[in-house]
Amino acid sequence: MQTIIGSGGAIGIELAKALKKYTSNIRLVSRNPKKVNSEDQLFPADITKRDQLEKAVKGSDIIYVTVGFTYSYKAWREKWPNFVRDLISICKKENCKLVFFDNIYMYDKDYLSGMTEDNPINPSSKKGKVRAEIAQMIMDESHTGKLKALIARSADFYGPSIENTSVLTETVFKPLSKGKKANWLVSNKYKHSFTYTADAGKATAILGNTDAAYGQIWHLPTASDPLTGKQWIEKIAHTLNVKPKYQVAPKFLVRILGLFMPIMKETVEMLYQYDRDYVFDSSKFEKEFNFEPTSYKQGIDIIVQTDYKKTTAGNV
Repeated sequence: MQTIIGSGGAIGIELAKALKKYTSNIRLVSRNPKKVNSEDQLFPADITKRDQLEKAVKGSDIIYVTVGFTYSYKAWREKWPNFVRDLISICKKENCKLVFFDNIYMYDKDYLSGMTEDNPINPSSKKGKVRAEIAQMIMDESHTGKLKALIARSADFYGPSIENTSVLTETVFKPLSKGKKANWLVSNKYKHSFTYTADAGKATAILGNTDAAYGQIWHLPTASDPLTGKQWIEKIAHTLNVKPKYQVAPKFLVRILGLFMPIMKETVEMLYQYDRDYVFDSSKFEKEFNFEPTSYKQGIDIIVQTDYKKTTAGNV
């Protein structure tokens, strides 16, 4: 049994598709799980409750964590450490492997231009400190040999049919497709990597089913030639067949909006990711598994064909 905890999100769905190559015994766990493959087992659970989490995990060989708790420091501080602590304990008891899908919030902000798995851990945000804490918990247990675990890290991600979890979708694809201005944070002149969701799903499945991958941190495959904010907007607009209209939201404006909008308030501490190059290096994974990431042109083409073809027909 291979179990996905947090199965309803963009990465969980792509992972479920990819796991079909390795097993027909897939369990999907969330508050309201929905089948991705016809044979999937559905297990509704509140994973913040240890007793429900334990039942959800029972009988599993591999556990994949693709959970997305509410995007706020308060929620992360209250939920992530307790959840990970419980999950580690349960995995050790059930003797199952743990694959943890992670972000890069814990990395030192002065080392974002060419991020590798060896990047210095020095989070500059409160949410980053939570991520650093839980990643350390997992790897500490892994290094003792008491838990077989790995961490799979992604850059910001993008892909087709994503709702509310991709910055690029919400700030560029959606507004441009409706004839509105795209939005970019802080500055449009810096490079910014995005991981394609289908690549992330396939790669996470590969890692989970590769015994030698455990005990390590892996960057998931991501195209190596990231675009600047301006280039992202122009390429997406060109593919949508619309004008590349956009506005840049400087830091002071995001701070003001944060007084009225909770999501913008939570975004303020993360703005450093947009005032410098944000370049994600996945060469370790690519070389080990002979995997070529989806190019940005191909990714944009697929998203437009999948999600926006009808809405943009005839636009100029």
